[in-house]
Amino acid sequence: MPQPLVRLATLLTVSFLAVPSISLAQRPIAIAVAPLPSQDTKPAAPKPEPPKPSDVGVTAPPSHLQIPAALAPYLDPGFHPDLQFDPKVPADVDTQALRLEIRLSRRQVTLYRGDMPVKSYAIAVGRPGWETPMGTYEVKQMIKNPTWEHPLEKGVVIPGGDPENPLGRYWIGFWTNGKNWIGFHGTPTPRSVGRAASHGCVRMYNKDVEELFKQVTLGTVVTVVK
Repeated sequence: MPQPLVRLATLLTVSFLAVPSISLAQRPIAIAVAPLPSQDTKPAAPKPEPPKPSDVGVTAPPSHLQIPAALAPYLDPGFHPDLQFDPKVPADVDTQALRLEIRLSRRQVTLYRGDMPVKSYAIAVGRPGWETPMGTYEVKQMIKNPTWEHPLEKGVVIPGGDPENPLGRYWIGFWTNGKNWIGFHGTPTPRSVGRAASHGCVRMYNKDVEELFKQVTLGTVVTVVK
């Protein structure tokens, strides 16, 4: 081999040997390792339990769910924008006095509060010759278990509470001539209600006169019309 080529080969060999050789086993490998929790790391807070029904309060809805005040009345099912106040119906009707109106031809008495009818009841009125007197009167007597005295036969008396007592268990007297009385009462003969069958009194079904007795008072006005 010529001398220059030997020198060049020698230089290349020396240069190659000067380069450090690193095997795969010697090369560093990057490994990502998650750190272990330290002893001071606090445990995760437990999830809060849902509130009990007794702990749940009423809160205002979010602003985007709130109803404008101007629209609120229209969502009330009882609101009627076209309904106008009727001045003919008194606003204080519940405080007005009760009154009774007897219509002889209809065999009916109606309980009113002011001018507003509350309830009507079937009645029996006076037979011919014993007509129930027309006019305006007031309740003057209110008796439970009244005693009945025969209007024609003196001394014939049936005590209160007797099943055969023609007055039943309740008496509401509104007319008198100083001797005889006329008023509302029950009857042991309910089939007579709706007829002109009494001696001037106003017969009612026993349950109806009991109901009426609980509503009227002394001084309640009684009007009798044809």
